[in-house]
Amino acid sequence: MKNGKSEQPLEVFATCPQSSQVPREEYLKNVVEVARWSEAAGCRGILVYTDNSLVDPWLVAQVILQNTSTLAPLVAVQPVYMHPYAVAKMAASYAHFYGRKIYLNMVAGGFKNDLLALNDTTPHDDRYARLVEYTTIIMRLLASPDPVTFEGKFYQVINLRMTPPIVSGLEPGVFLSGSSEAGQSAAEALCATAIQYPKPPKEYEAAPPRLVVPAGVRVGIIARRDAAAAWEAANERFPEDRKGQITHQLAMKVSDSQWHKQLSDMAKETKNQRTPYWLHPFENYKTFCPYLVGNYESVAAELSRYVQVGYRTFILDIPPSEEELAHTGEVFRLAAQQVSV
Repeated sequence: MKNGKSEQPLEVFATCPQSSQVPREEYLKNVVEVARWSEAAGCRGILVYTDNSLVDPWLVAQVILQNTSTLAPLVAVQPVYMHPYAVAKMAASYAHFYGRKIYLNMVAGGFKNDLLALNDTTPHDDRYARLVEYTTIIMRLLASPDPVTFEGKFYQVINLRMTPPIVSGLEPGVFLSGSSEAGQSAAEALCATAIQYPKPPKEYEAAPPRLVVPAGVRVGIIARRDAAAAWEAANERFPEDRKGQITHQLAMKVSDSQWHKQLSDMAKETKNQRTPYWLHPFENYKTFCPYLVGNYESVAAELSRYVQVGYRTFILDIPPSEEELAHTGEVFRLAAQQVSV
């Protein structure tokens, strides 16, 4: 799924299964399967979630590294869980063990009840200010063998050195949410890739997004040669779920996430429109990103419109099968033909 026509190729990341949604005795096998499918499909990496209900993402990332050759774990990092030194140490250790680069998905927030349970009452925008300090320490530790001293509002370190130093060229890439103004500002401060939960592509034609740093979108894809077959597969995978709808509504009431509110508003606007842009899984609390559904050509056309306004990174939803990833690969192949990237 990677296209090498320019200095800014399209990069595609899959998403790892969540331990809360797979039987314990099957989970490791499922992680290995999805990682190998993703690597075979040409994905650059794979997102590994973190929250209070899931197994440790660093241990999952190690399973991925041990069972693939090139796939890069995109590890979700929540500052409340660990000191920035520990994150830098993990990235350096993986580079030392496997000679592989990883990516860090820097998480400013999370589920409100998770944060409260950890006694983190930091306001939304301050969480992004904290994240900038946190990530700055990590990257400075990995950028130079010299000791690092940093004094900020949230973190302070004095003459802290990373040993062993990270293998040159394997410094992690950094992603973070850029759906809010605070998130976008943080991405700019860190020169990180800003990931957004996108609107329908047509929304950007009149008002293109302001992209100062590399940018990407989180989106699911269900595509077939025939549109009717794609919609049949979509509705079979994500049937109507009243319990899920109620859970979604409750989550909305307690969430301070900007992207969550934006997608919920967009779901109301697009509910009766028959376009490839589909928020039904989000409304039924089955996933947290919009989907593109249709035949290969129509979904590729939608993807190419995202590329044309500047998005180069795509993080897919959890693939249910190797076959589904093959369909998605065909869409990206067609999209790459439609744009000069």
